[in-house]
Amino acid sequence: MASIDELRAERIKKLESLQKQGISSYPSSSSRTHELQSVVDNFSELESSTKTIIVNGRVMSSRGQGAISFIDLYDGSARFQVVIKLPESTEEVMDFYRDYVDIGDFVEVTGTVFVTKSGQQSILVTKVSMLSKALLPLPDKFHGLQDEELRMRERYLDILTNPELKDLFTKKAKFWDVTRNFLKEKGFLEVETPTIEVTTGGAEARPFSTFHNDYDLDVYMRICVGELWQKRLMAAGFSKTFEIGRIYRNEGSSPDHLQEFTNCEFYMAYSNYEDGMKLVQELYRKIATEVFGTTSFTTRGHTFDLNDEWKHINYTDEILKQTGLDINSADEKVIVSKLQELKVKYDGNNRERLIDTLWKYCRKNITGPAFLINHPLLVAPLAKAGVDGKTAQVFQPIIAGSELGRGYSELNDPLDQRERFEVQQKLLAGGDEEAMMADWEFVEMLEHGMPPTCGFGFGERLFAFFVDKPVREIQMFPLVKPK
Repeated sequence: MASIDELRAERIKKLESLQKQGISSYPSSSSRTHELQSVVDNFSELESSTKTIIVNGRVMSSRGQGAISFIDLYDGSARFQVVIKLPESTEEVMDFYRDYVDIGDFVEVTGTVFVTKSGQQSILVTKVSMLSKALLPLPDKFHGLQDEELRMRERYLDILTNPELKDLFTKKAKFWDVTRNFLKEKGFLEVETPTIEVTTGGAEARPFSTFHNDYDLDVYMRICVGELWQKRLMAAGFSKTFEIGRIYRNEGSSPDHLQEFTNCEFYMAYSNYEDGMKLVQELYRKIATEVFGTTSFTTRGHTFDLNDEWKHINYTDEILKQTGLDINSADEKVIVSKLQELKVKYDGNNRERLIDTLWKYCRKNITGPAFLINHPLLVAPLAKAGVDGKTAQVFQPIIAGSELGRGYSELNDPLDQRERFEVQQKLLAGGDEEAMMADWEFVEMLEHGMPPTCGFGFGERLFAFFVDKPVREIQMFPLVKPK
């Protein structure tokens, strides 16, 4: 078997031969009259009219010998067979194809549709020309790309040779289309907020830092989709806004976490977390039905149906139920002891992180669908307090052992918000890199007044759960270290 270098050298010889004949292997235009899917859809009409058509596509396979060659073309819309057959195709057409065209090349084909003796719809070729000469071969059609890193590095080939993967990304686009249309139908305005910030408010995560040369200023890539900016818009008089965009978190990777991903956040004035739960339940069911045609899924070892009742799970009660520990009365040493007993890894002795780690141990046992509510105030620095003054008006959809979204009755008391930011500042100073940065200009905005507001955010991880794949698999081009 020839090596990659040998195959490349052979193709370059063909390229040079075409150049010597004055034939461009990379023309800037084509004369296509039909996409291949249009040929499929209108085959009977094209056959009866005997009309000459021109199609383009990549050569995906080729077989035959002697006076006939069968070629599969793919143009992104469909895969379709074209046939070069003597004498109808002429010796010149046959010679050009066999002398210069390889699998992987993009070609333009002129011909008429017909049905082969085996009954396959095809195009009988009367002319073929080069659109783009490929110097490297495609992966083996039966095995594709097997190496995981190579699949991610050469994602274009992975998608090309794996129709299921292309279908996945088509569904992912529809996932966001359904989300956008749903929110717009509910009266939300789509907005754009900064992706480079002076402080990364709105979430608890380690940010990517960079430098603004013109302003001589340290800045950060955002870690949420404009939470503090969208709440400013509530103060500005907008009643419903949303944004779908990329966010960046300089943290570890796992099947459910990446450093760059797409999230959606929406905010609606004169609403609270109970209103948010109703809207999110409707949205998730809408996405499932329109994108996947079902509300029932099996993922991560859990089977659930979004049409079932969404139970409300109390944060503190659930931890007590699963571990026997009351986090309201337990001090940090007791929580650490329980985590050690459960063989759960944890970082440091920060109470907020310890409680959050304990909850994450518990959530994996919940199939859902459900809403987690009554979080301790300590883990929700931007949410309103409940009537008891100890818990927060937070809600999180729990599906298949994971949190797939987070929403609040947004805190609009400027004095309370200032105090909570001060607590987060102490956590940052104590080495907690995930603690929330304080945004004092946001507090100033609250002093001017912001209406009661519900906010909610979720990301493409929800899609990953619907298709039961690691979140890296649903990225078109995940980050890969350079060779």
